[in-house]
Amino acid sequence: MVKKNRMNRVAAMMAAAALVSVAVPAATATAAVTPRIDLKVLVVDDGGSSVEAITAELRDTGVPYTRVQLGSSGRPVINAGFLSDTVDGRPRAKYQGVVLPNENPFGEGSAEMAALAAYETTYGIRQVDAYTWAHPGVGLEYTDNGGFSGQLDGTQAAVTTAGKAGPFGYLGGQVTFEDNSALVPESYGFMGKPRPGYTSYVDAPVGSGRASLVGEYTHDGRSELVVTFGYNQYQQQFRLIARGIVDWLTQGVHLGQSRNYFAVHVDDVFAPDARWNKDLNCTPGDYACAGGEGKESTIRMSAADAVYAAQWQTSKNFKLDMLFNGGAGEEWKAENGGVDALTAQLVADRAKYRWMNHTYTHPFLGCVQNTAVTPWTCTKNAQGVIQYMSRAEISAQIRDNNNWAATKGIATDRTELVTGEHSGLKTAPQQPVDNPNLAGALADNGVKWAGSDNSREPAQRAVGSALTVPRHPMNVYYNTGTNAEMADEYNWIYTSRAHGGSGICEDNPGTSTCLPAPLDANTGYLDSIVPAEARTALRHVLANDPRPHYVHQSNLAEDRTLYPVLNQVLDTYRTLYAPSAPIVNQSMKDTGVEFQRRAAWDKALADGKVTAYRIGNDVTIKAPSGVVAPVTAPTGTKKQMLLGTADFGTAYAGTRSAWAGPELLQSAVTLKLPV
Repeated sequence: MVKKNRMNRVAAMMAAAALVSVAVPAATATAAVTPRIDLKVLVVDDGGSSVEAITAELRDTGVPYTRVQLGSSGRPVINAGFLSDTVDGRPRAKYQGVVLPNENPFGEGSAEMAALAAYETTYGIRQVDAYTWAHPGVGLEYTDNGGFSGQLDGTQAAVTTAGKAGPFGYLGGQVTFEDNSALVPESYGFMGKPRPGYTSYVDAPVGSGRASLVGEYTHDGRSELVVTFGYNQYQQQFRLIARGIVDWLTQGVHLGQSRNYFAVHVDDVFAPDARWNKDLNCTPGDYACAGGEGKESTIRMSAADAVYAAQWQTSKNFKLDMLFNGGAGEEWKAENGGVDALTAQLVADRAKYRWMNHTYTHPFLGCVQNTAVTPWTCTKNAQGVIQYMSRAEISAQIRDNNNWAATKGIATDRTELVTGEHSGLKTAPQQPVDNPNLAGALADNGVKWAGSDNSREPAQRAVGSALTVPRHPMNVYYNTGTNAEMADEYNWIYTSRAHGGSGICEDNPGTSTCLPAPLDANTGYLDSIVPAEARTALRHVLANDPRPHYVHQSNLAEDRTLYPVLNQVLDTYRTLYAPSAPIVNQSMKDTGVEFQRRAAWDKALADGKVTAYRIGNDVTIKAPSGVVAPVTAPTGTKKQMLLGTADFGTAYAGTRSAWAGPELLQSAVTLKLPV
């Protein structure tokens, strides 16, 4: 009886949609005139995590959308007038795709659902059902007929043949559901066997067969992408299919673009880093460390470590960014009999790396620090004015390091700079503003891109004529050279006082979680810290986040603690993705330009100053002067030039995409889609 009622509801919805489609005047108008379809997505939001995840993907990749919040009393009514109109005598579909929480979030017999169904049928618009259950109304059998419902943690799903030929061709085939904790349920969903009209794109084993988790249901002149598991925007299973959802929804033509970025900056190259003392639980020689006098120790790469770094790069086809302190290397050489095999080896291999200025001797470029107190404070003069490093001193640190590199034949981009500890930039709470001398020193040396710490400043901002580039800190500590040291310091930070830790995690429950028990000193790093940090880094990679990650040269020394993390990130990525979607390992300058373009684009969208639409195979995009548009289109798309056409964009993940602006003497970007 329950199944019969469900089928009756579905039949009633379909009948209502058919009746309304006959009554819409636009349906007859489109028979004679090719309609205009605006490049914007309609999102109907019920406040759930699945719709929010898709919305985040649209927002973070630059796809325009209009969100209608179901629970809002003042929301617009979704009817024919809301969805379409006529512009210059041509029928216009205001949205190229529709995202719904499920197949019908408005209720049985809803006029709004009927209007949407008629709209989708008339204009060929696709619909995503963000999260629903397996039942015939979405083209699937009930779960009791060879399906499944329940917890999906650790499920090994796979892209089907149809999925690889369709929207998920950029994947390597595997879609693994996260299972980060045996104590916490992380995923729940349904799997059903396809009925006629349903094509499965992602499925998983159920008993002796397989059942679908994601698929396309075609019926009554409409197409729905049906997702039958819940998710949030951070989970790997969603991140893997997010691109495909958007491409399917927009039929491969949309504003916005996405890449999977990963760059790794190795700070302090040529300089030594202070070492953690496991008995004192602090780092002698690096700020306050009670009892640390005379117990200072440092970590510095050896020539053998440099040889290994070059070999590792070749084996993984991945280039590291070496952020160097040439003067610190010269000081080391002078203190060690005039011999420095590390510098000699890295200079010999200089063409194998990207290099970036990290200042000559790595001083603190902000206020003059008073390190006699904990935490340190900014020194003030007799009048109470904060004392800062001068413009001349900052400028010399930048200039001297560039000149040192030139003498060694090391090629750098002088527009890029990362200061030691990101110093000179504001450092809360001690130094709430930038060193007022910093911007001038950057300008003196032609610096346009200054690295910043994403954990403190996640957004790009101006420093005089330069712009910051936020960098993700990796949780591989600068003051550790061995796996055991990493585990010991990690335990100190992340265990309670009762377990011998600092209690920092207890004192900051909103930002930190205590470990249930200390990690084993011998195995804890590789068994626990590495997988956790690799997951975090991979999450950034899969989120269209171009921010580089940063570590320190100490992580390439002794136990070479960085490599297990990088190996897991790269190996996992290359298992999950097809060669058509390689990791993009770009320079800091290119990342800075990306952020600059995104900010201008987001502002243009927010100001309502972007017009973009498709008429048949012709796409037109108009944006404010100086603003370039992110655009994704199928392979074979041509861009209109002043004379003739040219191939549009660059290939990535099975489509073509680029930041596009009008050509000479043009007021808009004009694309011709393949027939």
